[in-house]
Amino acid sequence: MVETTNQPNPRFVFQEEEMTLPVERLRVEQPAGRRTGCPFHDVREMLREVGLRPTRQRLALGWLLFAKGDRHITAESLHEEALRARFPVSLATVYNTLHQFTEVSLLREVAVDGSKTYFDTNASDHHHFYVEGQSELLDIPGAEVMVDRLPTPPEGFEVARVDVVVRLRRKQPA
Repeated sequence: MVETTNQPNPRFVFQEEEMTLPVERLRVEQPAGRRTGCPFHDVREMLREVGLRPTRQRLALGWLLFAKGDRHITAESLHEEALRARFPVSLATVYNTLHQFTEVSLLREVAVDGSKTYFDTNASDHHHFYVEGQSELLDIPGAEVMVDRLPTPPEGFEVARVDVVVRLRRKQPA
């Protein structure tokens, strides 16, 4: 396990071989006042801070989502990770959990190609490269994209955020 320190709230990053989910440690209630440094405790606290009840499913999926640091994931790939980690969960539960996390700003939803949706564990304002043909989403550093002028929103509305997705493809050999 490696602790990252370049973020205000440290997250724990696990190597791939450590990704077997210890389901027996997913107790919904934690003794009050004891910080264990356990990633489950961190996810539990994160859920409580945003007003979500830390259910077994939310704890497990939250651990899988946030244990590897900032990344882009689809519901299908998270479902596969959960099954590989021996945490049986339905795809519908994964979708519901991802949308609940998005509603409370733990995740950011990035729609690509109309039928493909990624969930970004970095919920800050930033933009993305999408690598066509590889279905890969990459962060663009914030200062590299400048949106100079936005249209005036209709009466009674305000701009919530601007998402820029720059599509990439490999250059054809000359």
